[in-house]
Amino acid sequence: MKKLFKVALVAVSMLFVGNFAKAQTKIGYINFGALVTQMPEYKTIRSQVDIYQKQFIDQLTAMNTELQAKGGDYQKNQATMTDAARTAKQAELQDIQKRMQDYQNDAQQKVDAKTNELSKPLIDKARAAVADVAKEKGYTYVFDSSQGSPLIVSPEGDDLLAAVKLKLGLK
Repeated sequence: MKKLFKVALVAVSMLFVGNFAKAQTKIGYINFGALVTQMPEYKTIRSQVDIYQKQFIDQLTAMNTELQAKGGDYQKNQATMTDAARTAKQAELQDIQKRMQDYQNDAQQKVDAKTNELSKPLIDKARAAVADVAKEKGYTYVFDSSQGSPLIVSPEGDDLLAAVKLKLGLK
């Protein structure tokens, strides 16, 4: 009987501790992408990235113009070319295409790196504001709703966007 009483006491204790822990968990969410795009620094960063990206686009446009001109010349003179000249011209056109593709891949990586470099302070500032609001309001977890919930089923949460915007001084 004493043993049964101890087991029942432990079971009841576990039930209360579980409910107490559950009551302490507070879940919120925020559309982090919307928050970042509403920050004034975002427009400056976006314009800097656009200017940086334009130089690569201009170079790719020049390379494409060269390819189109040489391709048109090849099409026009193909019938009168020797096999060796035709093969050389085809190799030249393929080389231009490969250089364009390599340049485009390299440019995309550089633009992504520049975007990450310029955005890091802004994102850190936004994350700090979210963390501050979550701490002030007692939230244990805050999910980013702009990424879609990684959870299939989750308990209800509160939207923290308005509180974080207020913390950052945004309208």
